[in-house]
Amino acid sequence: MAAHSQKNIASSYTTLMVICCGSVFACYFASFMRFPVVPLYARSLGITTSQIGIINSTFFLVAGTLSLPLGVASDLVGRKKMAGCGLLLLACASILICFCETFIQLAGVYFCLGIGVAAFGPTMMSFVAAISPSTHLGRSYGWYTLALFCGTSLGPAVGGIITQSYGFLCVFIISGSFFFLNLIMFFFLFPSDKKPHHTGPEKEPVSANVRELFRNRPMLACWLAALGGCFGMGMFMTFIPLHALNQGLNAAHIGLVFFFQGASNALSRIPFGYLSDRVKHRHYLVMIGLVGFALSIGGFGISANLSYFTVFATILGFSMGLAFTSVGALIAEAVPPKSRGLAMGGYNTCIYLGMMLSSSVMGSIIQMIGFAGSFFICAGIILMLIPMFAITIYNQ
Repeated sequence: MAAHSQKNIASSYTTLMVICCGSVFACYFASFMRFPVVPLYARSLGITTSQIGIINSTFFLVAGTLSLPLGVASDLVGRKKMAGCGLLLLACASILICFCETFIQLAGVYFCLGIGVAAFGPTMMSFVAAISPSTHLGRSYGWYTLALFCGTSLGPAVGGIITQSYGFLCVFIISGSFFFLNLIMFFFLFPSDKKPHHTGPEKEPVSANVRELFRNRPMLACWLAALGGCFGMGMFMTFIPLHALNQGLNAAHIGLVFFFQGASNALSRIPFGYLSDRVKHRHYLVMIGLVGFALSIGGFGISANLSYFTVFATILGFSMGLAFTSVGALIAEAVPPKSRGLAMGGYNTCIYLGMMLSSSVMGSIIQMIGFAGSFFICAGIILMLIPMFAITIYNQ
């Protein structure tokens, strides 16, 4: 009887993980179909490079600012409602891009997309923790991130090919349709929320946990690493489409560049996760990953053809997989269980803040000195953060 019960629990866990990973893959596949395409579409509308940077930075800022509060809110209103609202907003906003003709309109739509991602992403991460036995947390998040990055690698490639063959608007319509299809499947397959039981001693005030976290130097070092690495990632996601276009690549080629980055990022997560568990000092892996970040971003500055772009995109993906798997483990080790939610929320905020800063600042620099010099500056900024990370994590 006990064996039969355990088998049912395992079957239920597997089924829920398949539903979760399928929904996450579909969401990020549809989202990233647009990423290499929207900068090209904006350029065709006469929007400047710095304004394109502001459009993307709007998305990153909103997603980063709202990820933590909407993740907390999902516990109050229910995960199914919150994630479903996020998918509905993403679907409608994707279709609305077809009607955008000005900088203000595109920025407004990207504002809504940021809210949608903030409602969906943290909620699904919370759902993974809720359905996973304590013995399966590592593998659960491994499969979750694998599904996510498979979506982020295949989406740009498909989006680029569709753009090259059928034009910009077709990409936005297909992206929105994917979201609507995902929403319908999500509505029927995703389990309804159970009402939480409030038992046990009262929790400590959130402000007390925040004060404690800001005295935790290893955690602050990890946040710094996330900020620096994603400053480079924001440079890649926002400006590589424009830089590659100037170098003679077409939309299909640009989608392929994003595919190589996403594929190497996804495929490296599990082996680098095992490596991180085997080494004595994980922070060395973080520093090596950040060096790879800087080299790949600098390499884009000298890239003149598809081969160069794909090689450096692949290095960028592997570097992100190496650095960020270790950063996540370091945060989990550095903070007590009661503070991990806040610590991971701050970590996600640093990810979006880094990409937002890069998108908003580097666009103006590109207009002044060009793409090559700007990629070198970005690489230099990442390199300067490495000793800062080391000093912060060593001086505990």
